[in-house]
Formats: sequence, C-alpha cells, structure tokens
Amino acid sequence: MLIEIHMIQNHNPANLNRDDLGAPKTCIFAGVTRARISSQCLKRSIRRSPEFSAALEKDGGVRTRRLIEAIAKEAAGEGNPPKKEHCEAIRKVFVDGGVGLKDDNTFKILFFLPQSAITKMGAAVREANGDLGKRFAEIMRNSVKTPDIALCGRMTEFEAKGPFEGLKGQFTVEAALSAAHAISTHAATNEVDYFTAADDVAGQDAGAGHVNEAMFNSACFYKHFVIDFEQLVKNLANDTDLARKTVRCFLEAAARANPSGKQHAFAAFNLPDGVLVEVKTNSATPISYANAFADPVPEKSERGLIGESVARLGQYAHDLIEGYGIEADRFWFSPNLRHRLTWIDKTKKEHEQEQSVVGPNEFGEFDRFLRTVMDKVEAGATPAGTAK
Repeated sequence: MLIEIHMIQNHNPANLNRDDLGAPKTCIFAGVTRARISSQCLKRSIRRSPEFSAALEKDGGVRTRRLIEAIAKEAAGEGNPPKKEHCEAIRKVFVDGGVGLKDDNTFKILFFLPQSAITKMGAAVREANGDLGKRFAEIMRNSVKTPDIALCGRMTEFEAKGPFEGLKGQFTVEAALSAAHAISTHAATNEVDYFTAADDVAGQDAGAGHVNEAMFNSACFYKHFVIDFEQLVKNLANDTDLARKTVRCFLEAAARANPSGKQHAFAAFNLPDGVLVEVKTNSATPISYANAFADPVPEKSERGLIGESVARLGQYAHDLIEGYGIEADRFWFSPNLRHRLTWIDKTKKEHEQEQSVVGPNEFGEFDRFLRTVMDKVEAGATPAGTAK
C-alpha cells in the first residue's frame, strides 16, 4: 500500500529555506526559475512538529555529531555537567568501532538514534559493568522502532570494526518516506529587503545604528510525499498499530507544520489551500503531478494564483489517472471547500463541464478528511478475513 500526498500551499513573503548565500532556495524547472523548499527542510519541519510528536511517544530520533556529549550528559544525570572520564570512555568505544572524529567530542558523521537509546547508553556508562562496546552495539542494533527513523531512514557511513563489527548491514534503515522538493507552481524571483535599525540611545552620530539586506520571495508551492506502508511496518518491527498512528500524525503534520527559516521576521504561517491523498492498494507505482506546472501559472489568471494551481493539478491528475488507468482511493480537502479538485469534460454542456476528480470524497473539514483517509488506510492494512 502506498499513501501519496499532494498539496497546494501559498506562502506570504518569506525566506523559509536559505541557500549558502542566505537567499531563498530556487531551481530551474521546465526552463523557468521557481521558488524551492528542499525535501530535507520539509521533513525536518514535520519531524520536529507538535503534530508528529504524538507518534513518537516521547522517543523521537536525535540526529547529531555530538553523540559523545549527549551520552555523557545522560550518564551524569539531569542537571550535572558531563564528566571527563565518561567522555573518554565513550570516545574510545566509538573510535575502536571505526567512527572518525572531527574533534574530541564531534564525529565526522551524523548519528540518528532515538532518545531512549541515548538514555540507555548513558546508563551503561554510569553503571560501568561489563563490556561497554558490546552494550552500545546491542542498544544501537535494537534502536530502529522509532517513527521518524522508520519514515526518514537512517544511513550511517563508517567502517564498522571492533565492538561495532556486528552492526554491518544492520544500522542502515531503508526510508519508508519519499519527499519531493517543493516547487512554486509559477515563475518566482527573489527580492531584496533593505532594512535599518535605529539606535534608541541618542548620540552625536547621524544615521542608522545598523544597515543590512535580506532576501525573500513569495510563492505558491506544490508539495509531494509518498509513504510505503509495508516498508514502514517492517521498519517498526511489524507494529501495524504504530505504523497507522505514524501515518496519521504525518498527514496532520504535513498540513500544519511550516519550515522555521526567518519566521520571526516574516511570519509565513500559511496552511495549505488543497490536499489530495491517494491510497493505492493495487499499485506500487508512485506518481508526481509536478508536470501540471511545467507551463508556469501566469501572474494574472481568471481563477487567481491558488485557484489556477488547484485547477492545473486537477486536470493533470485526471489525465494521468484516465490515460494510465491508475487505481487508487482519492480524497480531497480544501478549507470549507474553497477550491474543488476538478477536470473539464468538454463533452458535457458548459454548466456541467467541471467534474470532480475524487467523486464524493471532497471535504471542507480537515478532521473529517483525516478520519476518512485513515479508515481507508486501516482497511488496506488489514488482511482479508482478519479482524481490525
């Protein structure tokens, strides 16, 4: 079973995801410059959101190079500083295991472990009983059953040896989630905000106390996510209930969470105007509808930027669905049904031409939409003849 999410989301002026020069990220798509939000940025904003935390059950994954310090803090106990001897013992285990160091307390690679694993490793250091390397390896081997790691995957590249030799091939987790870079449905250009800050204490010097520039843009984005439910269940040690909870929390977080980049300066806390979810139980082929916007939405259109973006999505989705015979249960949400997901049937009379892509599965209330989608996911996750 695949669960695909397609979203149309318009943001007011912002700099949600910066490049190395501090400008909003962009890309060329179909020969036109588009605004872009990287998939890594989107996944992090979802993973760290309050909505997704409900799936983590207070055991979210921690991705860090400073694992030595994190374990040492757990070993020292709450409110106590890390002990030098603990750091030395932890460092030796990882170096002996083949993990390279950038400095005394920083690895060359990022580790992705649940907080519970870090807590257990800290306890092992504090107790100082038995082979510490062996205990670390066992804790890491059993540290996959965490929703964000199960979704986003885990790839830790180091030449495992010594105490970690038995972890070869076991530490990598195949991601159950695929996430596209969000791109604007239209051409976009970065703008420059020239700003000054006044000095509140009057002095002899004239002019501003601080002068600078910041770049920003405004764009209506198409976002696309795919969840492989079978892979998610596998990553969660066959815990189907937790997998369903993870999907529900992800769907809610994907709709409500926003990247944090320069939000104090721009407050681009905008919710999606349209969410399409496709549940595929007879097909393992994910499909992006990004090409609906290969011809960019014009600056001025009769439906407006958001309305025209939704209309392009609906027509393109219908054409692919019909042309390729793509089977799925489809559900559409737009707040108070501001925008319907439709296609134009030119064989009908003019007032009957707009046909729904999803049939009766149109919703104006997000909670009802989410419940209906999850009923279908639950049905698809339950083998025939098995009680839910």
